[in-house]
Amino acid sequence: MKRSIVRLSFISLLVTAYGICAATTAHAYIKKIQITTRQSPAFGGYSWPGVGQYEKIAGKAFGELDPKDPRNQVLVDLQLAPRNAGGKVEYSFDFYLLKPVDLSKGSHKMLYEPPNRGRKTIVALNRGVGGNDPGGVTDASLLGDSFLLPQGYSLSFSGWDASAGNSSANFNTTITLPVARNADGSPITGPAYEYIVNGGTSYELTYAAATIDRSKATLTHRVHLNDKPEIVPSSGWQYNADGTAIGLLPAGTSFVANDIYEFSYTAKDPTVNGVGFAAVRDWNAWLRYETKDSAGTANPLAGDITRIYTECSSQPCRFLNDFRYLGFNEAENGKPVFDGILQWIGAGDGISMNYRWSDPGRTERNRQDHLYLEGRFPFANVMTKDPITGRSDSRYARCEKTHTCPYAMEIFSANEYWVKAGSLMTTDPAGEKDLPDSPFTRIYFMSSMQHGTGNPASKGNCQQFQNPLDQQGVQRALFVALDKWITTGTLPPPSQFPKLSDGTLVKPDQASTGFPRIPGVTYTGLKTTRYLFNYGPNFYKTGIPTINPPLFAPPYQDNPANGPIYPSFVPKTDADGNDIAGIRLPEVQVPLATYTGWALRAVPHNDDGCEAAGQYIPFPKTKVDRIESADPRLSIEERYGNFETYAARFEQAVNDLVRRGILLPFDAERMLKKNLEDVRKRNRKSSPLPLGEGGAERRVRVARLSQT
Repeated sequence: MKRSIVRLSFISLLVTAYGICAATTAHAYIKKIQITTRQSPAFGGYSWPGVGQYEKIAGKAFGELDPKDPRNQVLVDLQLAPRNAGGKVEYSFDFYLLKPVDLSKGSHKMLYEPPNRGRKTIVALNRGVGGNDPGGVTDASLLGDSFLLPQGYSLSFSGWDASAGNSSANFNTTITLPVARNADGSPITGPAYEYIVNGGTSYELTYAAATIDRSKATLTHRVHLNDKPEIVPSSGWQYNADGTAIGLLPAGTSFVANDIYEFSYTAKDPTVNGVGFAAVRDWNAWLRYETKDSAGTANPLAGDITRIYTECSSQPCRFLNDFRYLGFNEAENGKPVFDGILQWIGAGDGISMNYRWSDPGRTERNRQDHLYLEGRFPFANVMTKDPITGRSDSRYARCEKTHTCPYAMEIFSANEYWVKAGSLMTTDPAGEKDLPDSPFTRIYFMSSMQHGTGNPASKGNCQQFQNPLDQQGVQRALFVALDKWITTGTLPPPSQFPKLSDGTLVKPDQASTGFPRIPGVTYTGLKTTRYLFNYGPNFYKTGIPTINPPLFAPPYQDNPANGPIYPSFVPKTDADGNDIAGIRLPEVQVPLATYTGWALRAVPHNDDGCEAAGQYIPFPKTKVDRIESADPRLSIEERYGNFETYAARFEQAVNDLVRRGILLPFDAERMLKKNLEDVRKRNRKSSPLPLGEGGAERRVRVARLSQT
């Protein structure tokens, strides 16, 4: 992918100013909405019992920000953005809204999703009803089975992300941002950087080049992460006519897909990307607290909303981490914007939004985008002291001062430990001790999962098959728990994650993790390292780099030459290679395979990290297979003996998750049926689990789940 993430410039000098914002009159607001699509009823007219039909409303919203408002002064380059006659900075974005036609029959709650690079991802939480136009779904079997709509939730989405592009086709949600200029009106220029791995004959730059003089830029190429970058001579590449893209020479030559190219150049015209934070704040605050826009257009949800929750997956979760940290959960009226956040695979990272030359679409993993500032202090939800700078801070410090903190369920996979240094969420930044829970959050580690659900029939660029574990059922149960926590004070399930204190959080070498030596499986212990990067003097106060990218050299892991290091750790495994701590899905509790959150690439990029992927490594089927292959893991035959034993233990594991409030009964029933059907299918092809008497007709015992 082209874009990556640079974490925000958290301007410490503005913290004092921020503290007085509650006493200052705010002028940030949504000035006008323009409805371009109204479909009533939506969903082909489908009606949910007790809730009725829904309608779809989409269009564009126009906002403006007061650069003098202390709430907004944290935004890098806002003071250099053009202003209208009233002295305000203007912007606009797409929005998409689904609501009950009769709001009195709804729940009076709204779920807001910040789209992922313009795309809606709510399908994971909403049981199949999603896509970029969820209101256009007409399949009654999907609609009747959805999760949020039968509960009467309104759903909202809006543009915030510069990397989403400028096309609103198929309800893609984009944002139009101001471009910063020098005080005299001349273009701003500065050092910019691109990481290129996507192949093709042309690569579009995030920012246009200030000059197309190739002697003022450097392109390098390498195959592996730890190879020395080789400079591509200026005769080997060229700009296009307007300096918005580069390509290799001779013309038509493609960048080698998945090889690493890095491009350093002088760019011009930085967009004020941090405005995306204010856009999300003001859109949701307008829906929650206002009745109409300045032109008199009615708020479609006026007077209805009692709660707003937000859910996210991956990149938007990193956005919400910084949204919360920078104080944007305080609306202009001093009230909270979001009551609760359901995070999935965001971990302790931020996003490239509030820096000059930032790129919100970037995402660092253990082979890509290391030089975009994604992970920086503070990493945790409670107050910690940075051992490198001596500064103390928390991701909740700002909202605690204004009494606008959202509650949060933060769920993440094993992949976030390996490629996002996720342990810094739960340890002090010196890596010496575990941290307590914040009173506002619970943290849940999904044991042995990759970054999302993979295809076990595909290896992609990796050495092993992808990891098929699926968190969606747990995600829905924890969403219900979040709602109860906020509305009734019912405490959710306790946090579950690896810890230094009990030995389940360890260094990444094989001896420390205890990962077995499986024939045909390479283990290197490759993980991402968190450094305090040098982007030039005062960068961490101004958000403006003078060195970009920072100086960095192989080896990339735990190399003090690249800067001060924040120690990070990974989960310890059992003898099968499955993670010990956290929420262990039934497939991990009663395993037929080893599941990992990390993976390595195959040839030609062999042993480099395989990014978001994990691994699915099946156990030997029989004792004979195990002995012949010298596999240290017990065979399926030795573990369970027959299908009946396996099925009973799997059912017990499912029931246990229900009892603990980590799985809802209807998701438990589906999980049980699907797993046992899949195992039966595998049995018919090859019989690692002999069917016991009557086993082929064994009825799935799930009736009591609904009574648990």
